Amino acid sequence: MGNNAAEKINLSFKGKDILSLDQFSIKDINLVLKITEKMKDITRDTKPSKILEGTIIALIFYEPSSRTFGSFSVSVKKLGGQTLEILDPQHFSSVSKGETLEDTIRVFEAYCDAIILRHPQKGAMEAAAKAAFFIPVINAGDGIGEHPSQTLLDIATINEKHGHLDGLTGVIAGDLLNGRTVHSLIKGLSLFKNNTLYLLSPKELNLSREEFSNFSQRDIKLIEIQNEKDIPQNADFWYWTRIQKERFHDIQKYEQVKNKFIVTKELVTKFAGKNTIIMHPLPRVGEIKPEVDMDPRAVYLKSQIRNGMYVRMALLALVLGKI
Repeated sequence: MGNNAAEKINLSFKGKDILSLDQFSIKDINLVLKITEKMKDITRDTKPSKILEGTIIALIFYEPSSRTFGSFSVSVKKLGGQTLEILDPQHFSSVSKGETLEDTIRVFEAYCDAIILRHPQKGAMEAAAKAAFFIPVINAGDGIGEHPSQTLLDIATINEKHGHLDGLTGVIAGDLLNGRTVHSLIKGLSLFKNNTLYLLSPKELNLSREEFSNFSQRDIKLIEIQNEKDIPQNADFWYWTRIQKERFHDIQKYEQVKNKFIVTKELVTKFAGKNTIIMHPLPRVGEIKPEVDMDPRAVYLKSQIRNGMYVRMALLALVLGKI
């Protein structure tokens, strides 16, 4: 809110904007994971929760979304709150008349207790958070920037399977240049000791040199590879991502790199271990074959999705000071 945008959390979530994984410490993440377990219990209870009763949360999405939008909306309602939902404001709000992002934020903070925002421009979250003086803003994806709630659910999924978040070996594949989920996940895992990530992407979609340098200065080992043959045996997790067509100005360049790396039964048999989990932030566009879906190690349509709801319930309860 206002001048406090992107401040460190330090175990005090109430009223804080959630813009970047840079705000989080290990203790902050562990608190989210602890509250997430409570949210699982709440959803199993047939009685509706009243944790967010009397609150209204604005969901303002300038970019398309199904999972993030849907899970945040359901999370609010599972906790007894209500939502004000603005999809595609460029066409269905005063944005179409030329209203600035800052003015849009100021209008909706007059009605609501928090704003969940998705925007196509990296840096838009900081502008929105500075514009909102009285209520917190939660980043639901800012262009090629970050997606903090996605990383929290990804970390919850890894922790659920392996019981720890240090000493992990992971493979992250796909569009690493434009992948905001990737950027946040690397930041999140760099907080924990002795993690190694193999980064598999077409050369054109490697992490930017600036980001690779910045991430490498954190406490995490990054190994860039450009061939499936270099995938390590028995990694703890695979995190596949789609090649992001909407980030390409030249459709021919997209066609050259799309589906360069595809998860097939054969690839899983060859390189995955019995405890490797296969993850994807979704949507997928051909980079994981449907034949892999029924593999018990494939969690992208199972626990990873469900954890999105539980984690976002926890985040909302914490940020609104209700738990």
